[in-house]
Amino acid sequence: MENVEAAYLAGIIDGEGSITLTRMHRNEFRRPCISIASTDLELLSYINSMVSSRINYKKNYYPDKHKNSYTLTIKRKESVMFVLSKILPYLKIERKIKRTKWILNNYNIVTPRNGKYTPEMLKAKLLFEKAFFDI
Repeated sequence: MENVEAAYLAGIIDGEGSITLTRMHRNEFRRPCISIASTDLELLSYINSMVSSRINYKKNYYPDKHKNSYTLTIKRKESVMFVLSKILPYLKIERKIKRTKWILNNYNIVTPRNGKYTPEMLKAKLLFEKAFFDI
């Protein structure tokens, strides 16, 4: 991803996106996720060509009143961390800057590769999540 693309993506995320922690399954810990909602499928397809992501279509119950809407999500850890590291210098919204830094600086520390947590690690993981949502 070139710098101009990273800056463009940062602007889209600042304006229409979210940087959060989400669960893939009910009983698992939260993981970083980037999502962008839009009615512009061409925009989301362009972003999808830059990063490994998924575009979901939201059913339009009122086609005579509303445009079709789509959500692009980036959930794969390697992709999320790559995108966050690239867009960080270009983000302008303070809350998104803080959340990005928090994930980049702490997520790998509190997340074991094998997914097995000691009581101390579990406490650190839950504190990480709480601190993230307090931002």
